[in-house]
Amino acid sequence: MLKEKQGDQRANGRYPITLDVQYKVLNGDRVDRIGCGRTLNISSGGVLLETDQLLPPTGFVELSIKWPFVLSEVCSLKLVMRGRIVRLDYQNKATAVRAEFHELRTAGIRPSTNDPTKTTAPKVMTASGLSLGF
Repeated sequence: MLKEKQGDQRANGRYPITLDVQYKVLNGDRVDRIGCGRTLNISSGGVLLETDQLLPPTGFVELSIKWPFVLSEVCSLKLVMRGRIVRLDYQNKATAVRAEFHELRTAGIRPSTNDPTKTTAPKVMTASGLSLGF
């Protein structure tokens, strides 16, 4: 008796979205490599991303993902995610990361539309414990 192939069995739903990413390949407390890329899809359990260079087949990474929403209409947000590399697609330079930690952080105050020459330095504040909506 043949089993029919069922749909995606992942525990977390994936959402196709393209967001800018900066990454750090971690080796204990040391950063082995930094680079950039973009997400292909995301869930609360992890992310699939394209990178500027091929990442190692295993190991830990920290991702800083530019979040598409602004706090109080003035403060940019970023999603910081740390996790383990679980899969590579060598042809597309795509890497799947299983999230072990994630939190939204502020990424700096946007300049006023009245005076685009003024900028404010980023404040370090975290918003851990927030539901990310996925």
